[in-house]
Amino acid sequence: MRTRKTRATVSNPGEVLAEAKRNQEKRSTLYRDMALKLFPHICGRCGREFSGRKLKELTVHHKDHDHENNPPDGSNWELLCIYCHDMEHQRYLEKDDHEDQTRPGERDPSSAYRPFANLKDLLKDKE
Repeated sequence: MRTRKTRATVSNPGEVLAEAKRNQEKRSTLYRDMALKLFPHICGRCGREFSGRKLKELTVHHKDHDHENNPPDGSNWELLCIYCHDMEHQRYLEKDDHEDQTRPGERDPSSAYRPFANLKDLLKDKE
């Protein structure tokens, strides 16, 4: 009698993390292969072309920053070199940090500064 192997439940957090990483790498490989077939091998920001061994420096950026959103037409992807991809994510993080510092409904403090607000009063004093 043959028994079917069933997937054992994983109780070790390290195993869970390792399995999640393997699954993410599989998904990543799938959408990267699809993106490389759909788009020219050019960075969408700096315009550098990639081929041969340098092709590994070209990455897939998710425009909406959701790595689970992988439509087959590639509408959520753009190819970016590793440098531009890092800069894009840094901009995204800085934007989030900036929004966290500003309360909802409050103007951005940097745009609220008006250096010439009382210029008229200052000029009257000189007359």
